[in-house]
Amino acid sequence: MQNTMNLLDAALSQQPAPYWHERLKLSRNALHTAKTRGHLSPAIAGALAEELGEDARDWIVVAALESERDSACKTRMIKRIASVTKR
Repeated sequence: MQNTMNLLDAALSQQPAPYWHERLKLSRNALHTAKTRGHLSPAIAGALAEELGEDARDWIVVAALESERDSACKTRMIKRIASVTKR
């Protein structure tokens, strides 16, 4: 399954972080903080996906799952999303 760090890397390969901060109206360190935490917020993931021409809803779901604590339910939903996105 893709993760939001893949999405961020794709965005940063096209434009530097300051561009995305301005384009998405984010604080100057929002993307750095996300990278440190290892995931994007659902809102930032959706906005970046939209800018990159990807399905924002899919990325919002991925980001929401990444921010959940580990649990059997999270594992189940990650498997579900992975099987749906393979189609």
